[in-house]
Amino acid sequence: MTTASLTRPRIGGLTAERIFVGRSLRRSLRDGESLLMAILLPVMLMLMFTWVFGGALSPGGQYVDYVVPGIILTCAGFGAASTALAVASDMQNGIIDRFRTMPLRAGAVLTGHVIGSLVRNSVATAVVIGVGLLVGFRPSADVGAWIGVVGLLALYILALTYLFAAIGLAAASPEAANGYGFVLLFLPYLSSGYVPVESMPDWLQPVAAHQPLTPLIDTLRALLTGQSLDGQQWWAIGWCVLILAVAALWGAWLYRRKAGRR
Repeated sequence: MTTASLTRPRIGGLTAERIFVGRSLRRSLRDGESLLMAILLPVMLMLMFTWVFGGALSPGGQYVDYVVPGIILTCAGFGAASTALAVASDMQNGIIDRFRTMPLRAGAVLTGHVIGSLVRNSVATAVVIGVGLLVGFRPSADVGAWIGVVGLLALYILALTYLFAAIGLAAASPEAANGYGFVLLFLPYLSSGYVPVESMPDWLQPVAAHQPLTPLIDTLRALLTGQSLDGQQWWAIGWCVLILAVAALWGAWLYRRKAGRR
C-alpha cells in the first residue's frame, strides 16, 4: 500500500473553519458566566464613571458622551481576553494532538477561536452601547458615521482577538495567558478614553497621545458626536491593520511551531 493511498484529502472549502467557529460559539453558550462578565464589567465601569465620577469631571452632565467610546474599547478588551485563555487551554489539554490527526488546515483551529470571539464581542459591544443610551448617551452620528463606527470597531476587535489568540499560544499555561492579557486591559486608562490627554502629567502625555487606543477612541468619539476627524481615522486604521498583521503572522508561526512539536 502506497503512502499516497494512506493520505486522506483535506477538508475543502471553509468547512473546517465553520466547524471550529461553531465549536467556539457552543463553548461560549456553555460558559455563559464569561460572556456575562465581559458585558457586566464594562457596564459597571460606565455606570461608575457616569454617575460617580461624572459630576466632578463634567458638571454639565455631558461626561457620558465623552466616556462611551473608551468604555466600548474596554468592553472589547474584556471580551477578547477570554480568547487567550481558550487557546492556551486547547494547547495544554492535548486536544490539538487530536486535531492534527484530522485532514484539516492547521489555521482553522485559530480561525474558529477568533471568529467566535468576534461574534461574542460584537454582541457584548451592542449591549454596552444600548446601556449607554439608557444612561444618557446621545450620539449625533448619521448613517455614514455609524457605518464607520461599526467598521472600525469590527477591525479593532478582529485585530485585538488575533493578538490575544497569539498570546494564548505563546503562554506556558492558561493562567499565564490570563495574566499577560490582563496587562493589555490597562491601555484604555492610559489613553484619551476617560480623561483628556492634556489633563495628564507632562511626562505621561506623549505616551497617552501616541499609543494605539488614543486615535481609535478619538475617531469613534468624533464619528459618534459629529466632530471633525482631523485625520485621526488614518492612524486608527493603520494601528489596527498593523496589529492584525503582526498578530496573525505571529499566531500562525506559534501554532505551527507548538503544534508541530506535540
